[in-house]
Amino acid sequence: MLLMFCFLKWSVQSVVQVVAGQASCSCFPGFSLMTDGQMCEDVDECVTNTHNCQPSEHCVNTVGSFVCKLQVTCPAGYQLRNNICEDIDECVQGTHNCGMGFVCENTLGSFLCNPKQKCISGFTQDSHGNCIDINECNSLSDPCSSGFNCINTVGSYMCQQKIIKCSHGYHASPDGTKCADIDECQMGTHRCGVGQICHNLPGSYRCDCQTGYQYDSLRKVCTDVNECWRYPGRLCAQTCENTPGSYHCSCTAGFSLAFDGKNCEDLNECEKNPCSQECANIYGSYQCYCRQGYYLKEDGHTCEDIDECSQSIKNLCSFQCVNVAGSYQCACPPHGYIISANGRTCIDIDECTTGTHNCSYGQTCYNLQGGFRCLSFDCPQNYKRVSDTRCERVSCPSNSLDCQKSPVRITYYQLSLQTNIIIPAQIFRIGPSPAYSGDHIVISITKGNEEGYFSTRKLNSFMGAVYLQRQVREPKDFLIDVEMKLLRQGKLISFLARIYVFITASTM
Repeated sequence: MLLMFCFLKWSVQSVVQVVAGQASCSCFPGFSLMTDGQMCEDVDECVTNTHNCQPSEHCVNTVGSFVCKLQVTCPAGYQLRNNICEDIDECVQGTHNCGMGFVCENTLGSFLCNPKQKCISGFTQDSHGNCIDINECNSLSDPCSSGFNCINTVGSYMCQQKIIKCSHGYHASPDGTKCADIDECQMGTHRCGVGQICHNLPGSYRCDCQTGYQYDSLRKVCTDVNECWRYPGRLCAQTCENTPGSYHCSCTAGFSLAFDGKNCEDLNECEKNPCSQECANIYGSYQCYCRQGYYLKEDGHTCEDIDECSQSIKNLCSFQCVNVAGSYQCACPPHGYIISANGRTCIDIDECTTGTHNCSYGQTCYNLQGGFRCLSFDCPQNYKRVSDTRCERVSCPSNSLDCQKSPVRITYYQLSLQTNIIIPAQIFRIGPSPAYSGDHIVISITKGNEEGYFSTRKLNSFMGAVYLQRQVREPKDFLIDVEMKLLRQGKLISFLARIYVFITASTM
């Protein structure tokens, strides 16, 4: 019996082959057999040039193989560290060439040589080359203005205001050299009350009453004088109105205040054309009249033609009655209707039948009272269109849970209602067809009911309904999604009804 063992460096076994009764060793790819015929050693592909790295890449040998790494070269002033080019701080490393009179300042990729300053501002150089503080208070002529003391600081100086004491009612002047009077009236620090005038005095102030006010010694305030009570019937011809500090004369309706501001004169109201037709001035008032064929309204000013539309016992027109001189005319809404042959009723124009709509080729025209809508029925992803208003779900991928939970059928419906519909109103029913015993359904509105106009109700185990539960005051379009979940024989299936609800005006 022939026994032979082969070994590989790095503790990896080689392969033993027996050919014609002779055993031989071979190595895995990336290794070569050593001269002893038993041991395997790694092949350095980078040295033997058996790698396939690009010219811009660097070959790095690994055990049994190699890797290609991108070569990174850095510009001058930078060095490579962890495959990142970092700036070289020549000032720290001492590789700059700045002279003794210069200071090195590092920059990205380079450095600057800045000249050294001997002494900063506020200092001077002594005979030994040291920087000493300058006493600006002694070296400068009048460094501070009048009223301030100069205080030297290291490298500079500061001006501190002189403190002087003034008696009550006075304050230090801006230059700090003397005491000046405080004008309490101008500064608003006085305590004069309402209706009083402030007069400034040296070191104090005085409060006087304004014209039309009198001083109340008990309360020590100025009170308004009511001239109308003090001089009744002598100031104004008609009405006297007291005002703060004075009075004002006014006149009753039909009179105007004379130039003297006291007497009242009759006002000719007809000059201002208060009547829509005829006006007659009377003392203190006026009277409006109407021409034949008109009547005076309750406001006593306006004349209007006799309106057959408003005085008719029954409605003359189905939509709108327009009064004209001596007669009336019936009118229809400006769009979507035409007047009938009897001149009273309005007929809806079916734009879809007459071809007067502007729907594109891929859209469906849906006629409404007084208008139309252009509808597009597109099937979402994972659905195919089986009719003009129906989409059915195609087979779902086994790993798509959302697709498997989606409705098996989406059907589009259109409903047209008017604003005067009595609510709550049942507008739609939904249920499986055919229905079987044991069926149970759950219906809900999943989209389009953010304002809460609609609700759902389960009628029985296999039938549900959608209700309009809030009154819609103005024409409005809705698109609601009604989902029906059917539980049949332990299996849950969902269907989706996408309903366009068009609320039109109820003026017809």
